This record gives sequence, structure tokens and C-alpha cells, in this order.
Amino acid sequence: MIQKDVIIIGGGAAGFFAAINIAEKNPDLKVVILERGKEGLTKVKVSGGGRCNVTHAEFIPSELIQNYPRGQKELRGPFHQFMTGDTIEWFEKRGVSLKIEEDGRMFPVSNSSQTIIDCFLSEANQHGVEVLYNHSVKAIENQGGIFQIETSQGQFLSKKALIATGSNPKIWQLLENLGHTVSAPVPSLFTFNIEDERLKNIPGVVAQDVEVNVLNSNLCSEGPLLITHWGLSAPSILKLSAFGALEFAKRDYKFQIEINFIKQSFEDSFNTLKVRKQDLAKKTVFKSTQFDLPKRLWHKLVLASSIKEETRWADLNKEQLESLSGQLTQAIFNVNGKSTFKEEFVTAGGVDLKEVNFKTFESKYIKNLYFAGEVLNIDAVTGGFNFQNAWTGAYIAAQNISK
Repeated sequence: MIQKDVIIIGGGAAGFFAAINIAEKNPDLKVVILERGKEGLTKVKVSGGGRCNVTHAEFIPSELIQNYPRGQKELRGPFHQFMTGDTIEWFEKRGVSLKIEEDGRMFPVSNSSQTIIDCFLSEANQHGVEVLYNHSVKAIENQGGIFQIETSQGQFLSKKALIATGSNPKIWQLLENLGHTVSAPVPSLFTFNIEDERLKNIPGVVAQDVEVNVLNSNLCSEGPLLITHWGLSAPSILKLSAFGALEFAKRDYKFQIEINFIKQSFEDSFNTLKVRKQDLAKKTVFKSTQFDLPKRLWHKLVLASSIKEETRWADLNKEQLESLSGQLTQAIFNVNGKSTFKEEFVTAGGVDLKEVNFKTFESKYIKNLYFAGEVLNIDAVTGGFNFQNAWTGAYIAAQNISK
């Protein structure tokens, strides 16, 4: 039996952040991280295409929480204790400068996730945090206020434990055995699979600002839209996939969406097209791209409106004008399945939020058992928000564990 003061299960973002903050605040505590893999911080490594999207430049708690389909209400208080500005300052103090990109995402100035990993490994080492790899947790028991944790490489005892294992079904099962409720996990960030002539052979085309509505629901989103080999992606779709995660799982990922490519009403676009009919009378519709749309997308929508490549604006009849307006503002697509957005893979699901005290991130059922990160039923849209949840929960838990 190996005795420690604090055991952290999970060597990812939340686990390392908690361990470093505990050891820094109370150097007398023996802190160990148990990581099942042969290395830790794997999600940090691949996040943001290998650049690590550390957080998002949103500095008002009430605005920040809008990016969390699950956890919105619970994170309001914690974000008043530790949020984006604190994250930036924490890294700055340790020699890691962050920069803000146009879309609000924040990355290390080095543009490399290795900078964040090196910072964590160096801080953990400096503060005497022990990191044990290849330690897969098999059992967690709580006997008389002492945690007994059995791993693939031996047994550990401690008075305090923090679970930071992300979306790990085995650990959720162990937490259920301890009396916690776990919401069944479903994928949260994914792209839509769509087979449609309008999207064929134009992967890589981006419509900068669209409106997407899911039919027979109140789900809608706005933002850039990317056409891929298998369907649709980019923020407008990923946001929908996060907020609609439970609904889409119920529908077995088969549903319809309506896209407004130009964010105008049908009537307004119809009237604009009528004016173009006069102004561009002798030109072909196919070659005169309108509404700042990508040329290849315009071509597809024109052909989908039963307008031939050689048709001139002057020759358009009312039906064709209406059809083109419909394609621009009310295009319906059938979604049939999803593809995981691997780089930012996130799940909705985890420890029931009603069973956690969000002033401390401690279990309401088991004294001295804490949680941080995605092990809880909290998830966010893409853009650095999932990491911010990890830093906030880990920091607050660390302040309480180190007392």
C-alpha cells in the first residue's frame, strides 16, 4: 500500500492543473497523479491542430456560460472565482504568453501545444508532484474516510482524491458503485453526414455566415459553414451538434436542416434577384455570383433551381426566381449520421451536476472526493471553452484540497 495525501486520477489538463495548484499552495502535501496511458496530456497535445486552444477571449461570466450546453447554470459562480483572465495570468506568470486570434480563440504565442505540456511537466516536477504512468485504476473504495485505490500496478491510500479522467466509462462505473449518478454519454462535437448533389465535388468551400435551423426543433445556430467530403462542418454545425447532442442521439442522427446561406428573408432575396434580372439582363446567371457567396456554391444552387448554365438573367421566369430564392434562404438537407470531429472530441454525459458542490467541486455524497473537467456532465462548444472549464474546476478544487 502506497500512502499519499492527495491522489489525482487522470493525467490530462484538469489533473495536472489541479496537482500543480495543490502542491504550490501546500508544499507539505504528497500529491500523486495516476495516469493510465504511457504519457499524459494527450488531449492538450492534439487540441487546436497541435497548437492547443488554451481558452477563449470572453471575459464576462454571464457571456462565457452561454457556450456550455450542459453546465451553464453551475459554472456561473465558479467563473466569478477563476476564469479567462486568471488563466492568462496563470500561464504568463510561468513564462507562457497567450495570443488572441480573430475568432476569439487563444493559443500560446509559440503556436505549439508542446509549450503548454512543457510548462505543466516542469511545474509538476518543480513542486514535487509525482506522476505515475501506465497506472490504470481498477477499483475505488472509501473506507472510514480513507480512499483505497487499486491500480494495475499496486494499491494507493489517501485522505483526498480528485477525479479528472474526462469521458472514461470505466471510471464512471466506479463512481456509480460509490453512489453517484452518471448521465449516459453521447457524442457532442461532430460534423453532419449529408449526401446531396448541391454539396458534391466542392469540399473546402466555406460560406462565411449562414443560419442553420433543425426542422421540428428549436435548435438553430449561425456562423461559418464548411462543405466537406462527407457533408457539413465548421462552427455553425459544431455549435448545433453540442446544443443538440441529446436530441440528435434520440433521432439516431437522422434529421433535416434548413440553411439560409445569405441570412436574408425569402422576400428580400426574391426582390434583389428581380433587380438583378434587369441590371444583368444579358449575362448568364451561372457566371454572375451574387450575395458574396463562394462561386462554386453559387453554381450548385443555380443548377439546383432548374436554371441551366447558359440561361441569361433576362430569360428567368418567376418560378425560377422563386426557386433560386428558396435555395438561397430555405435550402433543406437530409442529415444521415455524423462524423467525429476528432481533434476536439467531446462527450455530453458524466457525473450528475446536482451531486456536486460547485463552490468547491467536492462530491455532496462523499467527503474529500473532488471532480474537475469532463468527468462531470459539462461540455462546451469548440473554441477553448472545454479547457476553461477544466482550469476553473481544477483550480477551485485545488484551493479546497490544499487547505
